[in-house]
Amino acid sequence: MRFYLISDNVDTQIGMRLAGIDGVVIHEDSEVRKALSEAMEMEDVAVILMTERLVSLCPELVYDLKLNRQRPLIVEIPDRHGNGRTKDSITRYVQEAIGVKL
Repeated sequence: MRFYLISDNVDTQIGMRLAGIDGVVIHEDSEVRKALSEAMEMEDVAVILMTERLVSLCPELVYDLKLNRQRPLIVEIPDRHGNGRTKDSITRYVQEAIGVKL
């Protein structure tokens, strides 16, 4: 089983390629849908990594696949520009979810 990257950024692709992860660089909504459907059909892909910007182009498709397909796992990753979240966003999310201050 392997990882597969769907990115909108060549730098992200190069970094992942250095780690042994193949993938594609795309920019348009229609390209995202095509690349995602092709990756979903690859028998040896266990995890699809997608940049957050591409997920935001077709969130309904991505979330539908996440909810209704057991594999592969789709993981949103920030690109080299970051994700726009504050540095403590994960900590705050956990605090709100379980009500315990960390």
